[in-house]
Amino acid sequence: MNKDNYVNRTYRSLHQAGDMHYFNLRIKQSDLAIGVDRESYSDSLVALCRQELIGLRGQLEDYINLQPEFLTSLVPLKLLPGAPELAGQMAKAAAVAGVGPMAAVAGTISHALGEKLSTGCRECIIENGGDIYLHSHRERRVAVFAGPSPFSNKIAIRVCPEETPLGICTSSGTVGPSLSFGKADAVVIKAQDVALADAVATAAANLVKIEDDLIKAIEFAQNIKEVAGILAIKNDKLAAWGEIEIISLTGR
Repeated sequence: MNKDNYVNRTYRSLHQAGDMHYFNLRIKQSDLAIGVDRESYSDSLVALCRQELIGLRGQLEDYINLQPEFLTSLVPLKLLPGAPELAGQMAKAAAVAGVGPMAAVAGTISHALGEKLSTGCRECIIENGGDIYLHSHRERRVAVFAGPSPFSNKIAIRVCPEETPLGICTSSGTVGPSLSFGKADAVVIKAQDVALADAVATAAANLVKIEDDLIKAIEFAQNIKEVAGILAIKNDKLAAWGEIEIISLTGR
Protein backbone atom coordinates (compact mmCIF):
# COMPACT_ATOMS: atom_id res chain seq x y z
CA MET A 1 0.00 0.00 0.00
CA ASN A 2 1.12 3.56 -0.65
CA LYS A 3 0.07 6.86 0.88
CA ASP A 4 -3.04 6.96 -1.32
CA ASN A 5 -4.11 3.62 0.11
CA TYR A 6 -3.71 5.08 3.58
CA VAL A 7 -5.81 8.13 2.76
CA ASN A 8 -8.51 5.79 1.46
CA ARG A 9 -8.23 3.89 4.76
CA THR A 10 -8.12 0.49 3.02
CA TYR A 11 -5.88 -0.74 5.87
CA ARG A 12 -8.95 -0.75 8.11
CA SER A 13 -10.05 -4.11 6.76
CA LEU A 14 -6.99 -5.60 8.46
CA HIS A 15 -8.40 -5.36 11.98
CA GLN A 16 -12.13 -5.78 11.37
CA ALA A 17 -13.55 -8.86 13.07
CA GLY A 18 -16.55 -10.78 11.77
CA ASP A 19 -18.48 -10.67 15.04
CA MET A 20 -18.62 -6.86 15.02
CA HIS A 21 -20.70 -4.27 13.20
CA TYR A 22 -18.55 -1.45 11.80
CA PHE A 23 -19.38 2.04 10.68
CA ASN A 24 -17.37 5.13 9.75
CA LEU A 25 -17.77 8.55 11.29
CA ARG A 26 -16.28 11.59 9.55
CA ILE A 27 -16.41 15.15 10.88
CA LYS A 28 -13.91 17.64 9.49
CA GLN A 29 -10.41 16.18 10.07
CA SER A 30 -11.73 13.34 12.24
CA ASP A 31 -12.21 10.04 10.40
CA LEU A 32 -13.08 7.17 12.72
CA ALA A 33 -13.84 3.50 12.15
CA ILE A 34 -16.03 2.23 14.99
CA GLY A 35 -16.90 -1.38 15.71
CA VAL A 36 -19.39 -2.64 18.29
CA ASP A 37 -20.96 -6.02 18.96
CA ARG A 38 -23.90 -6.64 16.66
CA GLU A 39 -26.42 -6.66 19.50
CA SER A 40 -25.41 -3.14 20.54
CA TYR A 41 -25.51 -1.55 17.10
CA SER A 42 -28.39 0.78 16.20
CA ASP A 43 -29.01 3.98 14.29
CA SER A 44 -29.36 5.77 17.61
CA LEU A 45 -25.89 4.55 18.61
CA VAL A 46 -24.44 6.06 15.43
CA ALA A 47 -26.22 9.33 16.20
CA LEU A 48 -24.86 9.26 19.75
CA CYS A 49 -21.31 8.77 18.47
CA ARG A 50 -21.69 11.63 16.01
CA GLN A 51 -23.01 13.96 18.70
CA GLU A 52 -20.24 12.96 21.10
CA LEU A 53 -17.56 13.54 18.47
CA ILE A 54 -19.00 16.93 17.61
CA GLY A 55 -18.88 17.84 21.30
CA LEU A 56 -15.29 16.68 21.74
CA ARG A 57 -14.15 18.55 18.66
CA GLY A 58 -16.05 21.63 19.80
CA GLN A 59 -14.23 21.65 23.15
CA LEU A 60 -10.89 21.46 21.39
CA GLU A 61 -11.67 24.06 18.73
CA ASP A 62 -12.90 26.52 21.35
CA TYR A 63 -9.74 26.04 23.39
CA ILE A 64 -7.46 26.45 20.38
CA ASN A 65 -9.13 29.81 19.75
CA LEU A 66 -7.97 30.84 23.23
CA GLN A 67 -4.47 29.35 22.93
CA PRO A 68 -3.57 29.05 19.22
CA GLU A 69 -0.12 27.61 19.93
CA PHE A 70 -1.86 24.49 21.29
CA LEU A 71 -2.48 23.57 17.64
CA THR A 72 1.05 24.15 16.35
CA SER A 73 3.48 23.54 19.21
CA LEU A 74 5.92 20.66 18.76
CA VAL A 75 6.86 20.67 22.45
CA PRO A 76 4.76 20.32 25.64
CA LEU A 77 2.72 23.37 26.64
CA LYS A 78 1.42 24.79 29.88
CA LEU A 79 -2.33 25.19 29.56
CA LEU A 80 -4.42 28.22 30.37
CA PRO A 81 -6.57 28.16 33.52
CA GLY A 82 -9.91 26.48 32.90
CA ALA A 83 -8.73 24.39 29.95
CA PRO A 84 -11.18 21.58 29.08
CA GLU A 85 -10.51 18.03 30.22
CA LEU A 86 -9.76 16.89 26.68
CA ALA A 87 -6.97 19.46 26.30
CA GLY A 88 -5.64 18.50 29.72
CA GLN A 89 -5.40 14.84 28.77
CA MET A 90 -3.56 15.72 25.57
CA ALA A 91 -1.16 18.04 27.39
CA LYS A 92 -0.43 15.44 30.08
CA ALA A 93 0.38 12.75 27.53
CA ALA A 94 2.49 15.17 25.50
CA ALA A 95 4.50 16.15 28.58
CA VAL A 96 5.36 12.52 29.29
CA ALA A 97 6.48 11.92 25.69
CA GLY A 98 8.13 15.30 25.12
CA VAL A 99 6.02 16.25 22.10
CA GLY A 100 3.37 18.83 21.26
CA PRO A 101 -0.18 18.22 22.52
CA MET A 102 -1.68 17.62 19.07
CA ALA A 103 0.47 14.48 18.85
CA ALA A 104 -2.08 12.94 21.22
CA VAL A 105 -5.30 14.25 19.65
CA ALA A 106 -6.39 11.09 17.81
CA GLY A 107 -5.72 8.82 20.77
CA THR A 108 -7.45 11.18 23.19
CA ILE A 109 -10.59 11.33 21.07
CA SER A 110 -10.59 7.54 20.60
CA HIS A 111 -10.27 7.04 24.36
CA ALA A 112 -13.01 9.52 25.26
CA LEU A 113 -15.46 8.10 22.74
CA GLY A 114 -14.52 4.53 23.63
CA GLU A 115 -15.21 5.07 27.32
CA LYS A 116 -18.60 6.52 26.44
CA LEU A 117 -19.54 3.56 24.22
CA SER A 118 -18.19 0.91 26.58
CA THR A 119 -20.82 1.75 29.18
CA GLY A 120 -23.50 0.34 26.88
CA CYS A 121 -21.64 -1.96 24.46
CA ARG A 122 -20.15 -5.33 25.30
CA GLU A 123 -17.51 -5.00 22.56
CA CYS A 124 -16.03 -1.73 21.32
CA ILE A 125 -13.18 -0.93 18.93
CA ILE A 126 -12.46 2.63 17.82
CA GLU A 127 -9.73 3.39 15.29
CA ASN A 128 -8.78 6.99 14.60
CA GLY A 129 -5.84 7.48 12.23
CA GLY A 130 -4.11 4.29 13.36
CA ASP A 131 -4.81 4.88 17.05
CA ILE A 132 -7.07 2.26 18.61
CA TYR A 133 -9.19 2.06 21.75
CA LEU A 134 -10.12 -1.56 22.41
CA HIS A 135 -12.58 -2.95 24.96
CA SER A 136 -13.40 -6.62 24.48
CA HIS A 137 -14.48 -9.79 26.24
CA ARG A 138 -12.72 -12.03 23.73
CA GLU A 139 -9.25 -12.34 22.23
CA ARG A 140 -8.53 -9.85 19.45
CA ARG A 141 -5.80 -9.53 16.84
CA VAL A 142 -4.70 -6.08 15.74
CA ALA A 143 -2.98 -6.31 12.36
CA VAL A 144 0.08 -4.14 11.78
CA PHE A 145 0.24 -1.98 8.66
CA ALA A 146 3.87 -0.93 8.15
CA GLY A 147 3.81 0.63 4.70
CA PRO A 148 6.58 -0.70 2.42
CA SER A 149 8.03 -3.07 5.03
CA PRO A 150 7.72 -6.80 4.21
CA PHE A 151 6.12 -7.20 7.65
CA SER A 152 3.17 -5.05 6.57
CA ASN A 153 -0.14 -6.96 6.77
CA LYS A 154 1.80 -10.10 7.75
CA ILE A 155 1.86 -9.79 11.54
CA ALA A 156 -0.56 -8.83 14.29
CA ILE A 157 -0.58 -8.09 18.00
CA ARG A 158 -2.63 -10.47 20.09
CA VAL A 159 -4.76 -8.83 22.79
CA CYS A 160 -6.35 -10.87 25.58
CA PRO A 161 -9.68 -9.70 27.05
CA GLU A 162 -8.25 -9.16 30.53
CA GLU A 163 -5.85 -6.56 29.09
CA THR A 164 -8.68 -4.30 27.95
CA PRO A 165 -9.65 -1.50 27.92
CA LEU A 166 -6.43 -0.82 26.08
CA GLY A 167 -4.80 1.58 23.66
CA ILE A 168 -2.76 0.40 20.67
CA CYS A 169 -1.36 3.34 18.71
CA THR A 170 0.80 3.43 15.59
CA SER A 171 3.04 6.16 14.19
CA SER A 172 4.87 6.05 10.86
CA GLY A 173 7.29 8.24 8.95
CA THR A 174 6.62 6.48 5.64
CA VAL A 175 2.83 6.17 5.66
CA GLY A 176 -0.03 8.59 6.15
CA PRO A 177 -0.46 12.35 6.53
CA SER A 178 0.61 12.82 10.15
CA LEU A 179 3.77 14.79 10.92
CA SER A 180 6.80 12.63 11.76
CA PHE A 181 10.47 13.56 11.97
CA GLY A 182 11.51 9.92 11.58
CA LYS A 183 11.49 7.28 8.87
CA ALA A 184 10.02 4.34 10.77
CA ASP A 185 7.62 2.14 8.82
CA ALA A 186 5.69 1.62 12.05
CA VAL A 187 6.09 2.13 15.76
CA VAL A 188 3.28 0.56 17.77
CA ILE A 189 2.75 1.41 21.45
CA LYS A 190 0.55 -0.55 23.83
CA ALA A 191 -0.72 1.26 26.94
CA GLN A 192 -3.89 1.61 29.00
CA ASP A 193 -4.06 5.33 28.26
CA VAL A 194 -4.71 5.78 24.52
CA ALA A 195 -3.63 9.43 24.60
CA LEU A 196 -0.29 8.47 26.11
CA ALA A 197 0.16 5.60 23.64
CA ASP A 198 -0.46 8.04 20.78
CA ALA A 199 2.05 10.61 22.04
CA VAL A 200 4.73 8.03 22.84
CA ALA A 201 4.30 6.37 19.43
CA THR A 202 4.92 9.75 17.78
CA ALA A 203 7.99 10.47 19.91
CA ALA A 204 9.48 6.99 19.46
CA ALA A 205 8.91 7.03 15.69
CA ASN A 206 10.69 10.39 15.49
CA LEU A 207 13.86 8.64 16.68
CA VAL A 208 13.98 6.08 13.86
CA LYS A 209 15.84 7.19 10.73
CA ILE A 210 17.64 3.93 9.90
CA GLU A 211 17.32 0.31 11.00
CA ASP A 212 19.94 0.70 13.74
CA ASP A 213 17.74 3.35 15.37
CA LEU A 214 15.07 0.80 16.30
CA ILE A 215 16.85 0.24 19.60
CA LYS A 216 16.57 3.97 20.35
CA ALA A 217 12.79 3.73 20.05
CA ILE A 218 12.73 0.67 22.31
CA GLU A 219 14.88 2.30 24.97
CA PHE A 220 12.76 5.45 24.89
CA ALA A 221 9.55 3.50 25.47
CA GLN A 222 11.13 1.36 28.20
CA ASN A 223 11.72 4.47 30.28
CA ILE A 224 8.02 5.40 30.37
CA LYS A 225 6.35 3.37 33.10
CA GLU A 226 2.86 3.60 31.61
CA VAL A 227 3.96 1.84 28.42
CA ALA A 228 3.15 -1.88 28.42
CA GLY A 229 4.92 -2.74 25.17
CA ILE A 230 6.39 -1.49 21.91
CA LEU A 231 6.92 -2.87 18.40
CA ALA A 232 9.16 -0.90 16.02
CA ILE A 233 9.64 -1.69 12.31
CA LYS A 234 12.01 -0.34 9.67
CA ASN A 235 12.35 -2.15 6.33
CA ASP A 236 12.93 -5.86 7.04
CA LYS A 237 13.97 -5.34 10.67
CA LEU A 238 11.81 -5.21 13.78
CA ALA A 239 12.38 -4.82 17.49
CA ALA A 240 9.96 -5.35 20.36
CA TRP A 241 9.83 -5.08 24.13
CA GLY A 242 7.33 -5.59 26.91
CA GLU A 243 3.95 -7.26 27.11
CA ILE A 244 3.42 -7.47 23.37
CA GLU A 245 2.67 -10.79 21.67
CA ILE A 246 3.36 -10.79 17.93
CA ILE A 247 1.67 -13.44 15.79
CA SER A 248 1.80 -14.30 12.10
CA LEU A 249 -1.17 -13.57 9.84
CA THR A 250 0.13 -15.59 6.90
CA GLY A 251 -1.70 -18.78 6.10
CA ARG A 252 -4.66 -18.03 8.36
